[in-house]
Amino acid sequence: MNIRIKIATIMLLIFSTNAIGQINVGDALPDIALKNKLDVTTNLNQFKGKYLLIDFWASWCGPCRLGNRKLVKLHADLNSDKIEIVGISLDTDKSKWLKAIEKDKIKFTQFIDHNGFDAEVALLFGVEELPSKYLFDPNGVLVKKNPTDQEIINLIK
Repeated sequence: MNIRIKIATIMLLIFSTNAIGQINVGDALPDIALKNKLDVTTNLNQFKGKYLLIDFWASWCGPCRLGNRKLVKLHADLNSDKIEIVGISLDTDKSKWLKAIEKDKIKFTQFIDHNGFDAEVALLFGVEELPSKYLFDPNGVLVKKNPTDQEIINLIK
């Protein structure tokens, strides 16, 4: 095999590997199921039909916990017929996650994948830092990564 073909093959593998582990604006909501705090498994696609804000966080993450305060307020202020907020925890300790939900007074849907940053959902989304947010439109298409509260409000109105 000549050197150009080898280099082209290696480059193709590198670029395709990077593309697999991250969703981008315009991509569809992944078909993935997660467990909630009652250990009930739910598919993320059930939230299609309205905007969906997915927030990746963890109980040990200071900026996440501050962000939870804002999300709790945003959740209370927004019309739940138009948007659903879903938290996905990358905690490895379920009890710490549950305590954080209670302490932060989170009322919106919460899921957990106990594998931390190695969780299938974190790898699928390409989560590299916490908190990380993904906003999907009612058709399940990613429209914004890490939107501000004002961007969310503007889109919904």
